[in-house]
Amino acid sequence: MAGMATHVITGAGSGIGAAVARRLHARGDVLVLHARDAGRAKELAAEFPGAKTLVGDLGDPDRLSWAFSHQSLPDRVDSLLHIAGVVDLGQVGELTPKSWHHQLNVNLVAPAELTRHFLPQLRTARGHVVFVNSGAGLNAHASWSAYAASKHGLKALADSLRIEEHANGVRVTSVYPGRTASPMQAKVHQQEGKQYDPSQWIDPESVATAILMCLDLPRDAEVNDLTVRPGS
Repeated sequence: MAGMATHVITGAGSGIGAAVARRLHARGDVLVLHARDAGRAKELAAEFPGAKTLVGDLGDPDRLSWAFSHQSLPDRVDSLLHIAGVVDLGQVGELTPKSWHHQLNVNLVAPAELTRHFLPQLRTARGHVVFVNSGAGLNAHASWSAYAASKHGLKALADSLRIEEHANGVRVTSVYPGRTASPMQAKVHQQEGKQYDPSQWIDPESVATAILMCLDLPRDAEVNDLTVRPGS
């Protein structure tokens, strides 16, 4: 992706999202960082000088359109990076509708709604949509049903969008990281009742390297699906 590009990023506050935002910010690209509320937006603006912010609650995707109508959206979007996510483990016999709705809203419905809003700008720029999925988006395990369902749905969203927007020059990539050292992973270990050692898992910077490779790939090629697993 040559020249100064504009990137809309969710999840830039920590983990993979923060690593990607730092790398893009360091090379001088324009960042539009999503935040759940005004307080978080202020923190992100301080962390990434010059970045713009966009406020809206991914947990309530029905209100995102209203929230965006009161803010200035970029005229051009070279990439839309869906990196935010939530996880709440539990067996099917224990999970409540509230838990299902929250994970589906944040991990699936909100990315679909954000994509809908930014498609005109992405088409103009012949841009790139990146969905940071999960290994759970390919294989579901016990106690992961709601999260895995949201991520399996995210794969379906990406696959459909890729076919729909191919003629418009919009590239679509799904990235499936294995367990990555992040606040989310610390929460997962807590829910699993396991001790958390971040050195055992993928460094977020390594996933960021993979994502930037997809963004920077010349136009003659496109990465559709990329799995990133913990190394030795």
